[in-house]
Formats: sequence, C-alpha cells, structure tokens
Amino acid sequence: MLDVPTKPHWTLDDLDFSRIDIDKARGDDTLFYLACSASFIESGSDLYTRNLIDYFEGDDEVAGWLCSQWEPEELQHGRALRAYVEHVWPDFDWQPAYDAFLAEYATYCKVELLAPTRGLEMSARCVVETGTATYYKALARFTREPVFHDLATRIAADEVNHYKHFYRYYRRYRAQEKLGRARVFGTVAKRTLELKSEDADCAIRHIAPARAPAQGHDPQYLRKVSQDLNRVIRTNLEVGPTLKMLMRPLELPPRVQAAMQVPVAQFMQKVFLR
Repeated sequence: MLDVPTKPHWTLDDLDFSRIDIDKARGDDTLFYLACSASFIESGSDLYTRNLIDYFEGDDEVAGWLCSQWEPEELQHGRALRAYVEHVWPDFDWQPAYDAFLAEYATYCKVELLAPTRGLEMSARCVVETGTATYYKALARFTREPVFHDLATRIAADEVNHYKHFYRYYRRYRAQEKLGRARVFGTVAKRTLELKSEDADCAIRHIAPARAPAQGHDPQYLRKVSQDLNRVIRTNLEVGPTLKMLMRPLELPPRVQAAMQVPVAQFMQKVFLR
C-alpha cells in the first residue's frame, strides 16, 4: 500500500541558513558545482513534467498527482538549491548562467523520448527516481556542511516517495497492458544506462564560464569538474538500496533476484564510471 505523508511537505522556511558553515562551504569547489548543477536541473524540471502530464492525459489519478504534487515538489527542490547557492556564493550570477543552460537543456526534453507505452514509461520513471534518490543520498553522505546535508536528505526522501507513486502506477499499467518481463527489462536497462546523462555535463558547461572565466571553456577543466562530481557519487553510492529499487519493477522470483545482485551491481558501477 502507498505510504501517505503524515505531515505537511517541507518548505524553504524549514532550512536554517544561519547554520551554514560559510567558510567551509564557500571554499569547497566540488560542493559548489554539485549544488549549482543540481539547482539548474531541478529548476528546469517543468520541461519534462509537462511532457508527462500531457502523456498521461485522461488518467485523472496520475495526471492529478503529477500536477498537484510531483511538479511542485521538483520545482521546490530547484528553488531551495538555488537559495543555498546564492546564500553561500552571492558573487555567482545564477540567473544568466541558468538561462543559457535552459536554452540547451530544453532540447533534451522531448515527448518522443518517452517510452512507447504508459506502463513502460512508469517503469522508466522508477529508474529515474532511483537515480535521483541515490544521487541526493550520495550528496548527503558526502557533505560535512550541515544545511546542505539537511537539504539533500529532504530531497532524497521526496524522490523515494515519488518512486513509490510511480511504482504503484506502473503495477496498474503493467496489468492493463499485460507487459512481459522482457519488455520491462529492456526499458529498465536502457533508462539505467541513461542515468548518467548529459544533464549534469550541460549544467557544468554553463556554470563554469561564470564561476571560473579563465578556465570555463577549457575542455580539460570541464572534464575534470565532471570527473570530480562523478567520483563523489560513485564513492558515496549505497549499492544495496539502489539495486532493490532498480530491480523491483522486474518482479523477479527471490532466487533469481539474489543471483542477479552481483552482475547488476557491476553494471551500476560501470554506469557511474563512464
């Protein structure tokens, strides 16, 4: 049964910016790029949420939840991350860099990139929510700055809750569409390979020139920033929970799932090592 929140969703007022260790945070270039790239991607989430809302038009339950909860919460993540960035690094001109990012990012958010059926798209959404939950859990494990830890933990919890909704909708559509395990596996595998997508690299390309004008267009510098961020995620990845979420839509028998733990774990490591 779907978990129903027992308390109101958090707001930006719940983040105590007075607790930020400014000196520690401001000198951490990796933290800057992690927070700022996440703020860009989350702030642009309405591009793909609108595609999904249109895709599920006619399903009042799904479309209603996407409109009333999922999209607002995703956009709130963006606002909170932006507020953090602007509080810690007030000299960074966020809006112009974001506008440039958005112009490119919009080309990645196309309806034709959605899965061919609603059920398969729901299985794909489970993969995406697994990736985002894993990402923010890794950020929370990485940082020693208390407010960013709090924010990353809150976002990770939201993403896990979103996963639960998508999984429930997936099961309904799987029954309606009579989806076989092979088709679901194909979608899950394809979307898993896309977890480390161009999104973060796109954000870095538009953040770096404003952050480090002398190096911001240097491919070697951009590559190093990307590698540093990937290393943070890879070294703070919680493999067990990630695999459990990732494999759940396959509905594998316990013995088969246990046998697949090692190869799937190796597969995930390759995804984050790319």
